[in-house]
Amino acid sequence: MNDELSYAEMLEIPVETVTVNRKERKKKRDLSDRLIDEVNGRVASDPAYAESTPIERSLKPRASTAKRILFGEFVAVCALLVAIFLTNLFMETSAINTFVRGLFKGETSTADTRTYADFVLSPVVNDTVDAEIAVSEMGVMSFTAQCSVYSPAAGTIESVSGNADMGYSVRVRHSDSFSTIISGLDDVYGAEGDTVRTNIPLAYSDGEGEVRVMFYENDSILNCYTVNGGTLAWS
Repeated sequence: MNDELSYAEMLEIPVETVTVNRKERKKKRDLSDRLIDEVNGRVASDPAYAESTPIERSLKPRASTAKRILFGEFVAVCALLVAIFLTNLFMETSAINTFVRGLFKGETSTADTRTYADFVLSPVVNDTVDAEIAVSEMGVMSFTAQCSVYSPAAGTIESVSGNADMGYSVRVRHSDSFSTIISGLDDVYGAEGDTVRTNIPLAYSDGEGEVRVMFYENDSILNCYTVNGGTLAWS
């Protein structure tokens, strides 16, 4: 308004004769507001909406509940550790100690501590074979015959050596200390690691070469046995 008065004074127009008219601007309503009002009006007048039941939202578990659960699990683990410690300290033979020691100790020992005297010797040739068996002062058993050859005791084939021209030698492991070596064989019915039994042929001799049988306790050859008609026994 001051601008209009200044302009009137500039034109030397009496101020009393100047009438200032200001046109008020109408505020335009935003289109979104009008749309919201229209939708609200329709919904409010709809009977179906008025009779409907509001949908209740399910509340999520509070964070404090989850914290309580985690804390409870932590306390349970701590209690278990304390119980194991106390049983290790005061009850060495308890079931839980035995179980835990078994987990960390691994498999039990499979050592075979039997000596030669723990075995009953079986014939190395069938009793139907006419073979003259001799035993040297050193304890080497020998015979020449066309026959199947048997192991004098059950065990496992530890090694097979030799060839068809020179003859094969087989070493049978009966225990960690006791073993038998049979040489001069034309065929061996097995390979390293195979199980050997006294009633199943281990090898074959064609009768053209001498078969030798030697018993060992560790690295020492044994001569403490006797042969009587093909039957072997410790002396």
